[in-house]
Amino acid sequence: MFIILANTIENMLKRKLIIIGASGHAKVVLDIFEKMKDQEVIGFIDNQKEAGTQFLDYPILGNEEILTQYNPAETELIIAIGDNWVRQEVTKRINEKYSEFSFATGIHPSAQIGKEVKIGAGSVVMAGAVINSCCQIGAGCIVNTRASIDHDGKMEDFSSLAPNVALGGNVVVGAFASIGIGASVKHGIHIGAHAVIGGQSFVHQHISERGVAYGVPAKLIRLREIGEKYL
Repeated sequence: MFIILANTIENMLKRKLIIIGASGHAKVVLDIFEKMKDQEVIGFIDNQKEAGTQFLDYPILGNEEILTQYNPAETELIIAIGDNWVRQEVTKRINEKYSEFSFATGIHPSAQIGKEVKIGAGSVVMAGAVINSCCQIGAGCIVNTRASIDHDGKMEDFSSLAPNVALGGNVVVGAFASIGIGASVKHGIHIGAHAVIGGQSFVHQHISERGVAYGVPAKLIRLREIGEKYL
């Protein structure tokens, strides 16, 4: 009886969590928060899916307007959309229309986080990731499965690392930049804002803002438009 009561009290104290987006990336984000056990996931919001249907055994609550039915003092949000620019656009829209809500930060229990690491609201750190000492992770970032960031690295807002990316020390990843699966970046390199690095590339020189680069070693191929699809 005591155990049941204790579990009930624990659940009452948990903040509720609504995940915005219900596709592939959301599946991994859900896994993080289920294992963290700090929040109670109550469902998904997805403007493209029918309210009342199920996604991974959780309800689709409806579109973003459903947020008016929840108490911001008790409920946090997380944007589970893989595209950096789209994730920012949704975050901006939520902030403008429902500014009382705060964004959760998800860190998988198997991730390794070093000393004096700062991780911004709305960011997710996935299974097996390593973030070493004195790194700064901005708001709305993705550090994907088994990605690693060495000491003093910086990810600016809404940037992302795909699975198995390896960043050397003092690497800066600019806002909205995306580093593709399995890519490696030499220490001290600056990846410009909105840049995209192709999978399995080795980056040994700075990449300009909006640059698309890939290869071993990576070469600048072209410049991309801000918001251009890359996934």
